[in-house]
Amino acid sequence: MAELITPVLPDDLRRRLVEAAVAARQRAYSPYSGYAVGAALLTAPGTLYTGCNIEIASYGATVCAERTAVFKAVSEGESDFRAIAVATSNGAAPCGICRQVLFEFAPSLIVIVANAQGEVLWEGTLSDLLPLGFGPQKLAEGQRAGS
Repeated sequence: MAELITPVLPDDLRRRLVEAAVAARQRAYSPYSGYAVGAALLTAPGTLYTGCNIEIASYGATVCAERTAVFKAVSEGESDFRAIAVATSNGAAPCGICRQVLFEFAPSLIVIVANAQGEVLWEGTLSDLLPLGFGPQKLAEGQRAGS
């Protein structure tokens, strides 16, 4: 992972998000890979939605922790996201599909990557993780241009 970017969130908020992601990781259902992931998504109004990865024997039906948190929030009427913390055993960043789902709602989302002990290994924006991301704005521009 790239070196830590200067933190943007206040320490207490970062700690709250990371602790919630670590706790959500404990609820992961990962019998096939054994790789548990937890996520904690903060909305602009301050609501926290957590998620864990849920593996299914038919791997294509598996859902990552980040998408679980996003889908929970959206299903409750939330779509204005401020930050997400992700906790894995070794501090891995969100996968490409999760980056794309997050980009749909919040291209400037703050992303915190932590390990299972809650140590923050990286913090930056989603745009840092997904440069030149494709989202609703690019789709609308392409439609206007006749592409």
